[in-house]
Amino acid sequence: MRTGPAAGLPGHFHEAVHYDSDEELVAVAVPFLLDGVAAGEPTILALGERTGDLVRSALPARCGVEVMSGGQVYARPAAAIRLYRHLLAERVAAGAAQVRIMGEVPPLALGSTWDWWARYEAAVNHAYDEWPLWSVCAYDTRRTPRAVLTDVARTHPRFATVDGRHLPSASYTAPEAYLREERAVPADPIQASPPVVELTDPTAAQARAAVRAVDRGLLSPDDADDFTVAVSETVTNGLRHGKAPVRLRIWAGDDRIVATVNDAGDGPTDPYAGLLPASDGSIGGLGLWITHQSCDHVTHWRDADGWTLRLTAGQPPRAA
Repeated sequence: MRTGPAAGLPGHFHEAVHYDSDEELVAVAVPFLLDGVAAGEPTILALGERTGDLVRSALPARCGVEVMSGGQVYARPAAAIRLYRHLLAERVAAGAAQVRIMGEVPPLALGSTWDWWARYEAAVNHAYDEWPLWSVCAYDTRRTPRAVLTDVARTHPRFATVDGRHLPSASYTAPEAYLREERAVPADPIQASPPVVELTDPTAAQARAAVRAVDRGLLSPDDADDFTVAVSETVTNGLRHGKAPVRLRIWAGDDRIVATVNDAGDGPTDPYAGLLPASDGSIGGLGLWITHQSCDHVTHWRDADGWTLRLTAGQPPRAA
């Protein structure tokens, strides 16, 4: 039987907590975690290094809370979803009536790559609904931009408060509606210069060769292989499922490579494309899912030129 405010409810009970002091974070985290252990529920802490150490120091020794590295769990949104879905399936299969997780996205996620983390926060309202999960996502208002806090309120159905209440979010937006909204995507500064590669209707082999020619050791061998596959998959998707012409452009900076793939079509209709494998098992949907796990940032938009996917490997630019 589920405990706490999720008692009697199915699926994912998804909350955010806003805190403006270390003491407030501890005041929410410690009861949430210890009550889960007392109820016999798998209870997981996945915060960053500083906040994780802070909460762990407030917990009794060997209290039964499982600690995961937030920096590793939240490396990429699609990878985090894949990891948590596997973990939840495992714990529930072992008999858990509820799983508790307290986590936070890394500070860098609150900058220029927030758009795909906002998509993550919206998507998990659906992605984890197969299991009895109660999750609390922590956001430090001293460090979180106002625009991010606006998205947090729209992607979390509820807020946990320091005084123990669980309040509905007045601006919560259903994930399918949120994910279908078109948002302005700022250009990467290196896109101000002409691309070093520009191809029309390239084959997958030509796309792979172009990435390798641009890389020249900028990325690690593993990252270069991942990015080469991601660009190839995206070009193949455009050729198979998009509308001609398909254009590949690549830019290279000191610390990253950026590629855009544009076709004249409308893009995928699945709002969860990239964050979850396609529900119908289609190869195109699987390709986008692999791409989102192989890059350091992926974003997309629709405009008069059709649908564009931008892939980044390396260090995404910091927000202004």
